[in-house]
Amino acid sequence: MTTRRKFIQHSLLTSGSLLAYNQIDAGIKNNPIVISTWDFGKAANAEAWKILLRKGRALDAVEAGVKIPEADPTNQSVGYGGLPDRDGRVTLDACIMDEKYNCGSVMCLEHIMHPISVARLVMEKTPHVVLTGDGALQFALANGFEKINLLTPESEKAWKEWLQSSRYEPVMNIENKKTNDPSPMPGGPLNHDTIGMVALDANGNMSGACTTSGMAFKMHGRVGDSPIIGAGLYVDNEVGAATSTGVGEEVIRIVGSHLVVELMRQGLKPAAACKKAVERIIRRNPVQAKKVQVGFLALNNKGEYGAYALQKGFTFSVKSGKEERVYEAKSIY
Repeated sequence: MTTRRKFIQHSLLTSGSLLAYNQIDAGIKNNPIVISTWDFGKAANAEAWKILLRKGRALDAVEAGVKIPEADPTNQSVGYGGLPDRDGRVTLDACIMDEKYNCGSVMCLEHIMHPISVARLVMEKTPHVVLTGDGALQFALANGFEKINLLTPESEKAWKEWLQSSRYEPVMNIENKKTNDPSPMPGGPLNHDTIGMVALDANGNMSGACTTSGMAFKMHGRVGDSPIIGAGLYVDNEVGAATSTGVGEEVIRIVGSHLVVELMRQGLKPAAACKKAVERIIRRNPVQAKKVQVGFLALNNKGEYGAYALQKGFTFSVKSGKEERVYEAKSIY
């Protein structure tokens, strides 16, 4: 007979850090917590936790947290080292939002290591919410940011190999593949994604951040959901916060993160709210939904969290005073 202890031990994946996620919202009430998308969110969470542990502001924590993958050249889905567009240009998108509905965003920003920090300055120093392209770069340089080359040799090599076929077929869950893994489709691009992070601080306030280098080999000027308030990220201190990952066009069409927050306002737990948003994507276009990946991640103001995805493979990271884990979200397919 299988004992309860053996059952629990069997449920743990061999990695020791990736746990089967059973959609139990296991947040800790009235204590700081930070959650983020994908396995690489674990390192980002650790940085954010340094601020939360000192009873710092959630806004400072999420900015500091996502700066970790932004500066990691081995992460081809975010910031420096991100895979370029089809013209070989690395363009970055980011947004940030605090507990008072203040928000800032940059889109198609080039040559800047930390677009999330530029987005915060847009929020704090301008009357605007969004700056794009050359205007965003001009603003960043005027505020002391250094202009650098974001295209690493590894990403440039991947781009030149892609040019041989110029096929554009996004690969699902590439975030969990090693950067030197071959594409599962001959001549196909290594698609990539984003880090979305939301946090609850010791004062009971919430903030969120989202940053990405966007779809690999996208058309120049393409913007996904990540820098769009309400799509890739939304924070409502009275309810909770949500972020998303995957094919941004699908998230934008349903204003996904805002939808998740509103569903939580109606009384749904985070995981259930994320599932409802995923189901809306399917209802809109069932055929397309089977071909792409979208995942939602949410945290309510009680510290309860949850996630859901279209396809298997979406992972998210959690850090609180009682746990530091990577979970795999449940999925429809």
